[in-house]
Amino acid sequence: MKIEPKVIVHGGAWDIPAALHQEHREGIKQALEHAQSALKSSDDPLFAVLEAIKFMESFPVFDAGRGSFLNARGEVEMDAGLMVGKDLSVGAVAAIRNVAHPIEVADLVRTKTQHAFLVGEGATEFARERGIPLVATEDLLVGRERELYLRLKKQGKVRIKSFFEKKRQRDTVGAVAINSKGEIAAGTSTGGTPYKMPGRVGDSPVPGAGFYADDRFGGASSTGWGEGILRVMLARTVIESLKQGQSAQQAAESAVGELRLRVQGDGGVIVIDRNGNMGFAYNTPHMAVGAASGEEILFIQI
Repeated sequence: MKIEPKVIVHGGAWDIPAALHQEHREGIKQALEHAQSALKSSDDPLFAVLEAIKFMESFPVFDAGRGSFLNARGEVEMDAGLMVGKDLSVGAVAAIRNVAHPIEVADLVRTKTQHAFLVGEGATEFARERGIPLVATEDLLVGRERELYLRLKKQGKVRIKSFFEKKRQRDTVGAVAINSKGEIAAGTSTGGTPYKMPGRVGDSPVPGAGFYADDRFGGASSTGWGEGILRVMLARTVIESLKQGQSAQQAAESAVGELRLRVQGDGGVIVIDRNGNMGFAYNTPHMAVGAASGEEILFIQI
C-alpha cells in the first residue's frame, strides 16, 4: 500500500509565553518546509528528519544547537539521537560540545562507526575527525541564556525540575517522518536544562526514551522533563501502544498519561504510525507542534 509521505515536528512542551508564540510558529513552519523539500526530492524519511532538526538547531528560539542552555560550569553540552525504523539502526551523541548540529554527528555515529552512542569529549573529537567544523561556545549562545546562567549562578541552589514546570523555558526539538513505502525515521535534539551538572544526560539521545522508530508499528519523539521521560521510556511506550492496536492519537495520550501518573512528569510526544496516521499529546500548557505532507502544511499550533 502506497502511503502519503508526512512529517510531524515539535519544538518543545512548556508554558510558552504569548509573546513567543509567533516566533515558535515561524520556526515550526520553516522546519516543516525543509522536511517537505527533503521528502519530495528523495522520499527518504531520515533525510526529512535531519533537515527539520538541523533547521531547528539553527533557529535560536529553540533549546537545541544555537540557543542551548549553559550548564553549571558555563559550558554548552548538547544531546541528540535518531533511529531508522527499517533496520532499527541508531546514532546518538550526548554532552557533545562545540558543534552546530549535534543531530548530524549522531547520524555519522550511526553510519561511520561500529557504535550507536558516543559521549563527551569522545563525541566532539569524533565530529572533528569526520570533518565537522567546530564552533566556539559563544556561537551557540543567545543573550537570554547567558543572562539566565548568571542569574542562576548568583542564586546558588537550583531545583532543576522547576525548569519543566510553568513559565520555565526549554524547547527540545524533534521530528518523525514516513515515506511512500511506509519507512519511518525519528529523531530528537536538545541543549539540555539550565544550570545542569556537567555531564548530565536526559532522555533526548536515548533510544526508547527520547525517540524510537520501527517500521512495523511507527515512530515517536519526546520532549519534556528528561529524568521522568527516561523512567517511563516515553517513546517506546508509544510504540508498545501502537503494537497493541491503539491509534496514533490514543498511543500519544496514553503515554503522556503514564508519564504523569507514574512519575508526575511534564512533557509531550509526537507520533506517526505505520499507516501514516499522526498524533500528539502533552500535559503542559503548550507544545509547539506542526505537520506536513509532501505537498502542504497540514497544521501548526502552539
